[in-house]
Amino acid sequence: MDRKFLYIVAGLIVLVLGAGIAWQLWSTQLITRALVPTVAFKAEPSQPKTAYADPRMWYSRPPNSANDPALWVPEGYAPNRKPEAALFFIHPTSFLDRSAWNMPLDHPDASQRARLFIRGQASAWNEVAEVWAPKYRQATFGAFLTNAEDASKALDLAYRDVALAFEEFVQQVPKDRPIFLAGHSQGALHLTRLLREKVAGTPLARRVVAAYVVGWPVSLTTDTEALGLPACEAADQAGCLLSWQSFGEPADPKLIIDTYDATTGFNGQPRKDTPFLCTNPITGTKDGEAPASANLGTLFPSDDFATAELRPGEVPARCDGRGILLIGPGPKLGQYVLPENNYHVFDISLFWANVRADAKRRLVAFAK
Repeated sequence: MDRKFLYIVAGLIVLVLGAGIAWQLWSTQLITRALVPTVAFKAEPSQPKTAYADPRMWYSRPPNSANDPALWVPEGYAPNRKPEAALFFIHPTSFLDRSAWNMPLDHPDASQRARLFIRGQASAWNEVAEVWAPKYRQATFGAFLTNAEDASKALDLAYRDVALAFEEFVQQVPKDRPIFLAGHSQGALHLTRLLREKVAGTPLARRVVAAYVVGWPVSLTTDTEALGLPACEAADQAGCLLSWQSFGEPADPKLIIDTYDATTGFNGQPRKDTPFLCTNPITGTKDGEAPASANLGTLFPSDDFATAELRPGEVPARCDGRGILLIGPGPKLGQYVLPENNYHVFDISLFWANVRADAKRRLVAFAK
């Protein structure tokens, strides 16, 4: 089962961009009844302060074992066993059960799905960084389909685990070692809070090569200052923030934009009519544009979903409007593409080789 790849479960999980966005996209009574927990939120205690000293609390943690999901690579690539940097990676939602608001850490199916996501996403950084990917009591998928107070409590509980794991990460990584931060979907949501509460304005911020907040909208007007890192303007810039949301053409991101406009930014001001950060992962620049020929490689699953093939030159990318990343007609990935040509599930795998090159380039710039 461990050789099954990201895509075989991606259509089931249908990762969301946020509570409000998911609410508008999938607000039918049927899916709500199927996925939103009917039980009351259980106020579980925080993990012990030393919980993440236990290697069993991590999906990936050095020294990496042979079956570490973050060490996976497509043919023609190899992980670096002695990389210069370290990556703290927060995986997206993999818990689908409605019997609880938060995932039990020993849940076998959710844990297996999390490993699959780490294989297809965090592996992009394994040339430049050792990967630390914690287990955490993530909020269930149904928490993104309701505005109930229990959903907010579930996300807070999940974040507490992430923050505790991050403290262990910072303690274990040598003080002179550069770090990368990355998260996707629910993981990106927790990363924005982690940046605000644990990184911004601290000496640790000076060690961040780059932070990848992928599949989650970040307002250039109301959010970036609070995150403590500027948006990445250039491909060889270090100490900056990247974010993108992928759509095939014709794209209709209206529901996402409308929901985004109804929210309040991290500075307390409304996000309405503000642009959100769009990094082109092919060029590594803000608001960039690139033809498919510049795409170093997109991950495509095999027919039996046992592995994936990296194909260069398949997918273009350009930032458009207020910050949507358009990818042309988009590759044929079947039922895993969301409504309105939303390629959210594939935000990283569409540009796997370019993300890998981007991280390497920024690490060189950081060293200078």
